[in-house]
Amino acid sequence: MLVFIDESGDTGFKLDKGSSRYFVISLVIFEENTEAIACDKRIQLLKQELKYSENFEFHFKENSHRVKMAFLEAVAPYNFFYYGIVINKDPQKLGRDGFRTKESFYKYACSLVFENAKEKMRNATVVIDKSGKKVFRSQLARYLKRKINKKGENGYIKKVKMQRSKSNNLLQLADYIAGVINRYAQRKKYSDQYHKLIAHKEMYVQFWPK
Repeated sequence: MLVFIDESGDTGFKLDKGSSRYFVISLVIFEENTEAIACDKRIQLLKQELKYSENFEFHFKENSHRVKMAFLEAVAPYNFFYYGIVINKDPQKLGRDGFRTKESFYKYACSLVFENAKEKMRNATVVIDKSGKKVFRSQLARYLKRKINKKGENGYIKKVKMQRSKSNNLLQLADYIAGVINRYAQRKKYSDQYHKLIAHKEMYVQFWPK
């Protein structure tokens, strides 16, 4: 089992100075490695079809509406599903208690979405975008294993790997899913179109706090 995680928005709390109101994390899960490989190849082929270089990185926030539609239509037939967490950072709803650092906020958000996905996860290899501080990435890997895995049960997470999204098409897929969730939560232009293409793959998207 392969799990790819990415986010949309930021972990900042200065909403009046440009921080995003929503922070979204997506988990894209492939139960079969063969299906993940097939989806990866389809995304790579799409780059060729759109006349991009083989090293082009799909990024939901930066891509045009035409490219977004092409990407979502290309991946829709493949067997994966996703979970998401949408956190409203409005201080009147969330507050700052317990989130003294961006790292602690990110860890907590990850724990929420992984807890929701535990029903489907067994011995998963989790792939996270290799960005940010190396120390934090290592801490996050240990945190997820300790937080999600329990003694006396089959492990939910077998290993955590760090890879760069630029060279991993399925991390780019996780970026797209996070982007669609974020846009749909805000009811922005085209959000219904994007969401409709992948809605059949949605297991659960939690909005927090309620």
